Amino acid sequence: MLHDFLLVAAGLALLFLGGEGLVRGSVRIAERLGISKLLIGLVIVGFGTSMPELLVSMKAALAGTPEIALGNVVGSNIANVLLIVGMAAVITPILGWERTAVREALVAALVSLAAFALVQGEVITKLEGITMLMVLAGYLFLSYWLEKRDPQAKTFQHEAEEFEDIPLPRPWLAPVLALGGIVALVFGADMLIEGAVNIARDFAVPDAVIGLSLVAIGTSLPELATAIVAAIRRHYDVVLGNVIGSNIFNILAILGVTVVIQPIEVSARFREIDTPVMLGSALLLLALLFVTKTIGRLWGFLMLALYAAYMVLLFSSGVAV
Repeated sequence: MLHDFLLVAAGLALLFLGGEGLVRGSVRIAERLGISKLLIGLVIVGFGTSMPELLVSMKAALAGTPEIALGNVVGSNIANVLLIVGMAAVITPILGWERTAVREALVAALVSLAAFALVQGEVITKLEGITMLMVLAGYLFLSYWLEKRDPQAKTFQHEAEEFEDIPLPRPWLAPVLALGGIVALVFGADMLIEGAVNIARDFAVPDAVIGLSLVAIGTSLPELATAIVAAIRRHYDVVLGNVIGSNIFNILAILGVTVVIQPIEVSARFREIDTPVMLGSALLLLALLFVTKTIGRLWGFLMLALYAAYMVLLFSSGVAV
């Protein structure tokens, strides 16, 4: 059992380091190629910070544990709002966000609603996965076009700038960092899934519970690290853009790619508990951004309390399954 916990710990460390390396190396390569910061923030940072979720979900689906794959996506989206935004708000109240954040939060809520509709069936099919990827392509194009037209909207550019703080004096360091990140992600995903599956069997915990908790939090570490640093620096748009963008990518890209490779069977708990919590979290964030001007520490503590309550519900319902 100790071996399995060490596998999980090593896997999480590799996923975190790999995600950071891939994003930072890719951002520097894109800058040298003359790609705009808007496109870097929208595509490269968006995909890069979601790579841990993608590789873990693909590995889980191919390994015959689809509930870990789906739980990873759903659990990561819940953690992104309740845990990460909550923690960032406790560090420093979030305020002064751009109107782009409200628009993106609306998209995230609509995408979460679509995911809720998808899990009402027994299987998420390849056709539905292809549809999600097509919607993602449309979202990327529309977001690029809208922010290009509005000179005041710089949410995605700010996300790109957040990964420029570590200098890379040698030109060859960027590709080495990116490739090393990919290798670390692949090995990290393998180790995390192997350890998590063994732990679930040892403790008789359903795969879904492991996917929604341990795996989901682990694959959200890049977003958590970015949000904490951005909150300390008072880069509020980066906190919100990172979380909201990740939630959109997790459903449209991660879940979409995963089910194209391997359709996922949906258990009743996702219909009755977890996806409704994910949708509620997305609607809560949208309401806060639309109605209030500040997400203060009180809201931060409330979000953390809600996440703790969800974890209690998760494991109590998991044991009962």
